[in-house]
Formats: sequence, C-alpha cells, structure tokens
Amino acid sequence: MTPQEIFARMREQWLAGEPTYDGDMLADDVVVETPFAAPGRPTRTEGKERVLAQTRAGRASFPVRFDDCRNVVIHETADPEVIIVEYELAGTHDVTGVQASAPFIGVLRTRDGLLAGWREYQHTMAIAAALAT
Repeated sequence: MTPQEIFARMREQWLAGEPTYDGDMLADDVVVETPFAAPGRPTRTEGKERVLAQTRAGRASFPVRFDDCRNVVIHETADPEVIIVEYELAGTHDVTGVQASAPFIGVLRTRDGLLAGWREYQHTMAIAAALAT
C-alpha cells in the first residue's frame, strides 16, 4: 500500500469505530509515536503486537465515536514512502452526547507497502476539553 492508501485505511477504521490499525497493515517493527501524549499515555510504542494491543485497549476505553475525519490535507515529501497529513477528527461523546473536534498532524512512513512509522501530533487540550464535558 502507498502512504495515502494506509492513511485512507486508518481513516476508515476510525469512522467504523475500530482500532486504528489491523495486523496486515503494520510492519513487524512499526513505531508509533505521540510526542505530546496526555500524561500517563505512552509517547512511543514499538513492534506490531505491542502497537495492536495498545490500539485495541485505547479504542475500547475511549468514550468517543468518531463521526468525521475532515479538512484532510496530504503533503507529499521528497521520499515517496513518507507523507505529512493534516486532519481534524470530529466525534460524539458516548455518555454525554457532546460533539467536539480536534486537529491533528501525522507523519506517516511506509516500507514495502506496510506502515513502518506513525508520528501523531495531537491537540491534547482540545481532546481533554471534549472528554471533560
């Protein structure tokens, strides 16, 4: 898969209420980074099985249904295996019904058609505010 196809698949997973990744899209040595993760959340996870486990647990415990992934802008780089993606996730809190959105930037790296790296910069204050309502 191309980087654009992998991001499209991630987007489909979010909107279907599924964990971000499935096993057949990840390289065995995949690295997922969230440098500005909320306190207590990992900033780096390495390896396919650890990433899958963390993603499944995170999706199961996150009380938001994603309704839209919008304002998507994909920036191609000099490296055909790397893209930078700007996007906004909009969702509805499962308990309160409050709707909110937050912007993100992701750097996506592929190798041999698989996701090798994902570095996501989150607007943690917007996410925290949406969860607190």
